[in-house]
Amino acid sequence: MQNIGNILDNRVLLVALVACLIAQSLKLVIELFKNRKLNVRVLVTTGGMPSAHSALVTSLATGVGETLGWASPDFALATVFAIIVMYDAAGVRQAAGKQARILNQMIDELFDDKHDFSQDRLKELLGHTPVQVIAGSALGITITWLARSFLVTSL
Repeated sequence: MQNIGNILDNRVLLVALVACLIAQSLKLVIELFKNRKLNVRVLVTTGGMPSAHSALVTSLATGVGETLGWASPDFALATVFAIIVMYDAAGVRQAAGKQARILNQMIDELFDDKHDFSQDRLKELLGHTPVQVIAGSALGITITWLARSFLVTSL
């Protein structure tokens, strides 16, 4: 049985996590430029530009492809996993966000400040637009390629 400490030797995993963290950090920068205020909550929320989920899974799939081969079953598995995650982010969770927006609007109109409705509002920003998913994917692939280039030249 391998030592759990060896997980830190898994370059593919570490680069994928770095890609996710960079994507999440970029949300803070984009939010700062867009709204001219620092909103650190974007670091721990879903949705927004770029998709950190997409950056994570595409970096993972790219790393697996580079390490084990583009024709390996492992790359196929990682790619299918990435497609499912990105489809969910842009499809299912985006639709759930739209439903939440409509439900919040219905509550606002039905209860119209005259009724005491103590329920919290539903979270509306759940998913991503296709552009956010594509940007996250491009970021994940780029970070993996840059990490590979950096590691090869630094050896």
